Order: sequence, then structure tokens, then C-alpha cells
Amino acid sequence: MKKVMEAAERIRRLEVQGATNVALTAVRALVEQMKVSRARDRASALAEIAKARAILFESRETEPFMRNAIRYIEWRMREADWRTVEELQDLIQGVSEELLKGFREARRRIAEVGSRRILPGTRVLTHCHSSAVNLVLREARGRGVEFEVVCTETRPIYQGRITARELLEAGIRTTMIVDSAVRSFMKEVDLVVVGSDAITSEGNIINKIGTSLIALAAQEARVPFYVITELLKFDPQTIHGDFEAIEERSTAEVWPDAPEGLAIRNPAFDVTRRDYIHGIICEEGVISPHSILEAVRRRYPWILEYGASA
Repeated sequence: MKKVMEAAERIRRLEVQGATNVALTAVRALVEQMKVSRARDRASALAEIAKARAILFESRETEPFMRNAIRYIEWRMREADWRTVEELQDLIQGVSEELLKGFREARRRIAEVGSRRILPGTRVLTHCHSSAVNLVLREARGRGVEFEVVCTETRPIYQGRITARELLEAGIRTTMIVDSAVRSFMKEVDLVVVGSDAITSEGNIINKIGTSLIALAAQEARVPFYVITELLKFDPQTIHGDFEAIEERSTAEVWPDAPEGLAIRNPAFDVTRRDYIHGIICEEGVISPHSILEAVRRRYPWILEYGASA
């Protein structure tokens, strides 16, 4: 399990950030692991895949995109008719490529749809780092739209700096603010766009801690609040009453040499209710969060069929 263990550790240590990058890293690790598999029959190969899935799932709690992708590959391997490990290796490579091709097409569609919401002269506010958000903003800039972005620094590990660097490299005028200044700057922006790490069956979204406060400030200021995300981040377990896990990170991220006896909490995510979301920009277009189940059923029916297993 060397390939899988290495990937899981990189995910756990936040060397891989963002739900999309985590999912892609996990899929590639599973494929690479099976290329060097020592399994000699179907049962042992499937057991190896199940073990890899368990290791990857434990690396990060709030990652339905990764879980959906790994479950999909495992399900296809269990359903397919193959007899040798060599046949399995060819099959898993093909299925992963099919999954990644679909993901790239979804990303292309999201960039196309989302960039249309960025009009000339718009001032956009964003939080944390989302590859989907940055893709939309770069697409708008590539079409010649002149706009500017206000991004938060996103404490405690400052993912906003990644956002700022990428936007500057794309030629987008960018201003960084401290997280607690969002409400003060909200009256100066026209649009809020954020990514998502998970979507629930109710249409709520889980994203970097602080997102829900930004949504509240946006509602107060009557500023449209959009979520840019792939539907593959839908968590099917929430249909059955489960709550999406909210990961808590090490307190050392907040204060490495904190005074003895001081209690510190460091949740990585929070929940933004659908009532505060103007629309979800996804591969199905711009949809209401209330219609999330219908959109998932149209685009990825397999998530609802077996996505809550394992």
C-alpha cells in the first residue's frame, strides 16, 4: 500500500489542498497502487482495493468528492467481468481515465457558465482557495472582461495567498483583506463567489470556516452569493440522515506555542444554509440549491444508487 499510504499522508498533512486536488490525488494513487499489485486472484485484488479505499477515506473527513470517485471506481471493478490482475489493471486505468475525462468536461462547463456572471467593472469577493472559482475568474479574464477581486487571507493557514498569487499571475487586479474585515468591505463588492468541499441533500454547502459568516454579511448587504462547485461533491450519505463531518485541525495551526491550559478549537469548515445561497454554479448550469437532488440524479445517478455504501 505504499502508493496509497504516501498519497493519504500528503492529503492528511495538507500538502494537497482543495477538494478537487484531493480527489484527483486519491484516484491516481489507487491506479498506481494497482499497477504494482501482488494480488493473484479476483478476491485478493478486490480486498486490496477495499483496503486502499479505507486508507484514503481516513485521510480527510470532509471529502465527498474523493469518496464518490473512489467508490465509483471500486463499484466498476466489482461489477466488471475480469479474471486476471492484468485485466483489472487495464480496466481500472480505463475507468479512471473515463472519470477524469468527465471531470474535465464538467470543469469546462463550469468555467463557461460561471464566467458569464462576471461582468465588466465587477468587484468580486472570494474566500479561501478554490480551483473551480479561480478557473471561472481566469476564464472571464481570458475573455477580456476587466474586473477586480477582493480575497480573504483565510486563517489560520492562509489559503487566500494561493488565490491571490494565481489571480495576479492571470492579470487580475486583486486586493487581500483580513478575514474579519469582510463585513466592512461587503458594501464595496458586487458579487461573492466561493467554492465548496461538500454539498448536502438539503442544498446546504460545507466550505472553509468563515464562509457562513460571509454569506450572512452578503445577505445583509443584498449582495448575490454564489457557490461554484462540481456536483461530484454531493454527499449521498446526507440523504439517509447523516451529517457531513466537520474536520477539526491541529491547534498548533492557530497558536504553535499557546499558553499551557488554554483551550483552542480549530474547525476547518462550516455549513452555509441554502437560504443564503443565490445559486450554485455547476456543470448543470446555474441552479437553485433547493434542486440539488434533481441535478445530481440527472448528471450522476450512480451517486444516488450506490454512493452511500462503504
